[in-house]
Amino acid sequence: MTSKPHTAERTIGILLFDDAEELDFVGPYEVFTMSNEMYGYAGSKQRDKVVLISETGATVTCAKGMRVEAHCSFENAPKLDVLLIPGGQGTRAEINNKPLMDWVVKVAATCEWVTSVCTGSLILTAAGPAKGKRVTTHWAFIDTLRARNEASKVLDKVRYVRDGNVLTAAGVSAGIDMALWLTGQLHGEDHARTTQLGMQYDPAPPYAAAV
Repeated sequence: MTSKPHTAERTIGILLFDDAEELDFVGPYEVFTMSNEMYGYAGSKQRDKVVLISETGATVTCAKGMRVEAHCSFENAPKLDVLLIPGGQGTRAEINNKPLMDWVVKVAATCEWVTSVCTGSLILTAAGPAKGKRVTTHWAFIDTLRARNEASKVLDKVRYVRDGNVLTAAGVSAGIDMALWLTGQLHGEDHARTTQLGMQYDPAPPYAAAV
């Protein structure tokens, strides 16, 4: 799919399912919605639409017990420019969920960007959008994903990997880094840095950062 200009508004869909890892999608959701907030502070009407999508539109129960209500279902979801798939233990069950896997294939075909966090790359490689591409995942899942022989290469010790329009992030917090980089691709690096500042996201080593 041809990329839109930096000034274009996008519709970003985040897939939800039971046992998804909370920060895998909440982190990117914060980035994408903070991007909108920063445009508002600057007096711009520019906005991306960010929607949470579950198979039936029902509430999901995530890996750590958080219950999240989806905005829409597969049936009534808007056309997406960006798809994000989180990881978590739920991915092991969802790769056997044919309606979900078929939906991912269908939606990814017309997306500008197709992304995952953590073991969400399992769904992308198994479904097809990331098959034969370079990807990454949570450090504890690297060997398992490699053994499936669906990706051309599974990289470790990286925060995120881009191969064409497929963008995969390592575990949990790495999704924030990936989403900020993607915001730069969608709206320019200056806006991405403003979004990062708005989030006060400036990681420092734990404990060493204490004062």
